[in-house]
Parts: sequence; structure tokens; C-alpha cells
Amino acid sequence: MIDEIRSKIIRNNPIGKGLDAFLTTFSSLCDSKGIPCSGEVLDRLSDEDVKDLISGLLPALQNLPVTRLLPSRTRGTLRSDLLRLEASFDSDDLDYDRVKPLLKASVAKKPDDEIWIQVYHTVTESTPPPRTITTRLKQTPSSRNMGSLVNSSERRIDTDEVLREDLGPMYVDIPEFHKAFFSSIQDLERVSQAIFDKCCEGSDPWFSEGWAGWPRDANEPAVLVWLQTLTGQLTRWAQDYRQILERRLLAEPNKPLGGSTAKRKLDVGIVSYPEALTDWSQILIPGELKSNPKEDRQNGAWFDIGKYVREVFAAQDTRRFVLAFTLCGSLMRIWEFDRLGGIASTQFDINRNGLQFVSTILGFLWMKEKDLGFDPTFATFNNMRYIDIIRNGTPERIVIDEVMGRVTCITGRATTCWKAHPEGDPSTTLVIKDSWQYPERDLEGELLHRVAEKGVCNVARYYHHETIYIDGRVDDVNDGIRRGLHITKASNYQPQGSDMPRISQISQGSSTAGQKRSSSQTSARMSSSKRPRSESPTKTDPAHCSAPQNRIHRRVIVSDYGQNIYKASSRVALLRALQGCIDGHESLLRRACILHRDISINNLMIHQNGNSPSFTGFLIDLDLAIKVEREGASGAKGKTGTRAFMAIGVLQGEQHSFMHDLESFFWVLFWICIHYDGPGKGKVVPEFDKWNYVGMHELATLKIGTVARESFFIETLTQHCTSYHKPLIPWVNRLRRAVFQNNGQEEDPTLYSRMREVLREAQKDPTV
Repeated sequence: MIDEIRSKIIRNNPIGKGLDAFLTTFSSLCDSKGIPCSGEVLDRLSDEDVKDLISGLLPALQNLPVTRLLPSRTRGTLRSDLLRLEASFDSDDLDYDRVKPLLKASVAKKPDDEIWIQVYHTVTESTPPPRTITTRLKQTPSSRNMGSLVNSSERRIDTDEVLREDLGPMYVDIPEFHKAFFSSIQDLERVSQAIFDKCCEGSDPWFSEGWAGWPRDANEPAVLVWLQTLTGQLTRWAQDYRQILERRLLAEPNKPLGGSTAKRKLDVGIVSYPEALTDWSQILIPGELKSNPKEDRQNGAWFDIGKYVREVFAAQDTRRFVLAFTLCGSLMRIWEFDRLGGIASTQFDINRNGLQFVSTILGFLWMKEKDLGFDPTFATFNNMRYIDIIRNGTPERIVIDEVMGRVTCITGRATTCWKAHPEGDPSTTLVIKDSWQYPERDLEGELLHRVAEKGVCNVARYYHHETIYIDGRVDDVNDGIRRGLHITKASNYQPQGSDMPRISQISQGSSTAGQKRSSSQTSARMSSSKRPRSESPTKTDPAHCSAPQNRIHRRVIVSDYGQNIYKASSRVALLRALQGCIDGHESLLRRACILHRDISINNLMIHQNGNSPSFTGFLIDLDLAIKVEREGASGAKGKTGTRAFMAIGVLQGEQHSFMHDLESFFWVLFWICIHYDGPGKGKVVPEFDKWNYVGMHELATLKIGTVARESFFIETLTQHCTSYHKPLIPWVNRLRRAVFQNNGQEEDPTLYSRMREVLREAQKDPTV
């Protein structure tokens, strides 16, 4: 029986008409099968029908405000349990018999308390148990992507290795690829056949045992001319069947496109508004040509098309995935890139399978924007972009003002932020944040709820959060984007040892300055006792060693807007903001038992309106944050944090503690002094640019060498510090002394107050 507290919440928050849409779906299903609309018929339905019904019921339940009030039987709220249950649908662990009592109670319109009893029963019994990970796995292994680069020139010689990691796994020869991405295009098969028939007609056909005019040596310039000629003819014929949108195939391989840090050129692609091609934002489907068929490989065409895809992702703020193609000689592949990596079709020879080539080109020209990977939850009306949400049971429209930032990566969370406001209330500034999260991760929105409930200061304030749904289903990679295509069927698939590679054993012999304590996440609360270093490599769980990864599209809206800390209007404002962020970090840990774990120049913000002097600096981004009382790894793929600001101990594999985050605050100030010659005036410093690219061990060595000796540290900082920040040199050194006192071997909660004291004294310095 639900206890009295839950019963009171349920009485005060009736379901009402909240399940009407689901009941309409159930009624339509019964009518289509000619069966009565009653709970008893559920036992006669197939598992697929039951899955479709529960897929409609769960979103309806999640949208009820009461699910945010009802507590979970494990952690968080009942809504969190429902989201975790939904994420389990692709596994074989879902027991359909367990969900039928909930369906029966819902279709029978049972009293609310009976329905909620069945909800609790379902989420408790049906959700697969969490992946077992040894309790030593607190710090996950190293990984890099292009989004971790800061103040970088992005020279190709530097970025290529990082980009190879960023591309993630690339799986080819996926069966049913064309069907998954092209079958929704109306009349494509019929029209493609009709147009291909035209290609084969006449005394001088376009196609006869191969395409007419195909360059014998597949020379790239000649192939580009041939492609434009043929696709132009296909487009003209296709106009007889359907109007072509403002897009066509364009080949201008010598024209650098705007919108990227490193100027890149594109061989060929399907573009929008081709008459005025200037920017990567116009590239819908990038392509890569190679004259040699042997270039159809990982280090050839695959890698090169990945570079173009990254530019498309970076320039298009609502792009969920990108379709692309490679043509090596006459061998073509169609690609799909998302936040897990790239998958590709079976290779086909366009001179042997002309019909498939025609179908592919027409499909590219006719695809709806949603099928090209654009987010349909963003709409435009009268040049106004907006999203619609349901907040506390009430529909709201949020108007987009501008893009604040988008992480320029392929794989990973790919965070994007927009400045926005509620429709009709432009004076209220909001920040929308979209990201792609592992299902195992805590929902950032739930953590922000906890932050608000615990009265945490100097952390961005919660407004709304949701998991994105498209066409009634969770927008995830495996099912929502890849349409159920399985990488296990790829010709180059090899089961990986684990979702998380083995961590190298950490050497215990050194006591060099900066080699810090090893503390478990469960001990991150604040203990002044020494803690042992990790003594053995991480072990994998063989029961889950080949489980495919997934990422889910989630959205958070907060009601605090500011600028990055490096844009502070003065040196004093910078120090005050840094002090406020340290206050926020301590409050987050002490009051909410949450450890941030990603202190960086992009996650420390500053209010400069002067209305709230106690809230001048605040923290954002709890994507990598964890509740410190939790056991097990976080679900993060790699070591947590932004490379340039990672603590030395984290780089060496130590378990992440609050002391590591405090060290990261030091590295943020150090980095700003070197890279910013005034508010927001960033530059590239070659000696430190390599911090973005070198390996973890080498970066740890560089950092140790930087801070170990005071004389060398002052010399280094003096040599590289910008003229604007030179007055801060003695204070940055004092902060170094505080952070690396006693080689940082012991956890010390007084470090918070000692760092704040340095920053307060610095603000009083007349030279600052």
C-alpha cells in the first residue's frame, strides 16, 4: 500500500485527463484489430503491441506534474524511475508481463491510487538492474574529443589525432541502412525506377552497363564535373514528379567555407541555397571523393568525411545527426554520424547499381529536414525561433534569442546553449541547454532540483528539464536516430572489452609536488584523513562487456544568464567571480552532497548587472556531477573534466575528490592570465596549445613541472602572462602555494577558506 505521504500527494494532484491521449491510442488499436476495448484483451496482444502501448503510456505519465513530486523507491523522483524504465526498452530484460497490470489499470480507468501502485510496481520490477561495476571503478578512463580544446589554433597537425578519437567507432556494411533512412520518403522507390528507366532509354542512354561519361581513371576534378552534370539532369527529370527544395549537389573543392576555426574546403555535397554558398551552415550532406577505391578505409575517406561532418555539426545548432557519402572510384557508401560515432551502408558500385545511385541522389534532394537530422522540436514563425514545453502541467513557449555556444565535437555530450525568454516576457532571461547523455548518468535536471531544494548558493537556478521526444519516442541514438540498426551486424564489428577501457595502474613511488591524494567519490564529502592511492587496474564486468552504448537527448532550462568568467569587466570582477564560484562549489558539496567535477573557464560564469553582489559568480553544467554518497562509476566514458584544467591527480588516474576541483580553479585563473589580454580578448599561446593534445601522463608531467618550484613558476607566469593580467602574478603564486601545500597529499576542507582569503586580499591590492 502506498504510504500516507504518497497518498496525500496523489489526492492533491489527480490524473484527470492526463491519460486521454493514451486511451485514444488504445481504442484505435482495438478498433483496428476488431477486439473490445478492455484490459482483458492485453493478454491477446503481441509483445510489439504491448511495447507500443507502454511507449505511449510512459510519456503521458512522465508529463504529469505529480511524478516530479512522488519520491522514487531508490533515488530521485518517480519520474526518474519512469525515464530509466523507458531507456531499458532496447534491452532484452524488459518483462512484458510485468507492465500489463499497469496497462490494465490505466485502460480500465482505475482510481488514481491504484494506477500509481501499479506504476511503482512496474518501475521496481521491470527496470533492469544497473550495470555491475567493481567498486574500485570510481575514475573512468581517458578519452578526448574536439570539444575539449580551449584557446587552440586547431592546426591539422595537432587536431587530426584528437579528431580520430572524436570520430569514435566507425562501423560499415550495416544491413538495411538504405531502408532505415530512405524508406520514409514518399514515392521514392517508384520515381527512382521511373527516372532510372529514362536513363536507360534512347540511342545514346545515360546508363548502359555503366554511366555514360564516367571518367575512366576516376580523376577527382573530372568526377566532380560528371557528378554535377548527371545530378543536374536527374533533378530536372525529378521536377516532373515533385518540386525539389532549394538544394542541389554542388562541387567547389577549392573554396574555403566560413564558420570554422580552421578554414576547410569541401569536395562535394548537397547544399541549401547553392547560389550563395559561403558557410558550413548551408551544407546539408557533405561528400568526400577519392580516385582510388582502396581509399575506402578508416584512415582514408572515412576519416576525411568525418572532418567535414564535424564542421557541419559545429555550424548548425539544431543538428542531431548528419548524413554523408563517400565515393572512392565508383564505390559509394552512405554514412550517418551521431553522438556515438559513424555507421555506413554496404559499399555499392554506382556503375553496376545505377538504380541505387539514382535513389540515393533523389533521396538526398527530397528528404525532410527532420530526416536530415535537424531537431523538429525547434520551430520558426515570422522569423522567430521557439520551442514548446509543458512546465508544471502548463504549456509554455520559449523564444530563442541567440546561440550562446555549441561544443564542436562529433561524439560526446555535444552541449549546445541558447539565450532565450518566455514568450511575452522578454525581461526574463533563460538559458536552454541541450546535450546527449549516457542513460546511466544522473539527470542534470534532477540534480538541479536537488540543488534548489537544499538551498545551494551560486549555482544556476532550475527552471525546467525534459527528455526530448520525437514522433512519440525518446530521442536517443540507437533507436531514435539509427532506427534500430545494429552495429553488431557491421562487417568490421568487434566486441569491445567494455564500454570503459581498462585504466592503467597508477605508480605509487613519486612524491613530486602536485601528485595528489586519491579519494573515492564516496569519501568526497570532506575527510581530513589521508586516503590510499588506487592499487590495481580497473576490472571489467564480463557480463556486460559487449553491451552497446547509447546516448539520450536531454534538455535543461535555467533562469540565470551570465558571461564566461574570462569576460569579467575588470581584474577585481574576475577575482570576485572566482570567489563566488568557489562559494558555489562548497555549497553544492556541503548542502546537496554533489561534486561538480568539471571546473573550467566555460563553466564559471559572472553576473555583471550589479543587482546581486553576493551572486556575482556562479557555476553551471552539472553534466559530470555526481552525488557523492553514490557507489560505482558515473557512466562517463572518460576521465571527467576539461583537459587543460584537470587536476594533476585526475590526469594520473586518482579518484576524483573536491580537492581536485579546487585545483582546477587554480588552473582556470592561471590559464586566463596567460591567454586573455583583457575581458574576452583571448589568444593562442603555442607553448600551452599542446596541453589540448598531449597524452594524460605527459600533461600531468607538464603541470607538475610548472608548479613544483616557485622560482620556475613565477618565471613561467611572468614570461607568458598578458600585460593586462600581470598585476595578478603574485596572487596567482599565493594561490599556487595554498593549493599545492604539502604536495596536496591530504584532503583539507580548509582549502576553501584559504583560497577565498587569497582572492579577497588580491581584490584589495591597489595595483590590481
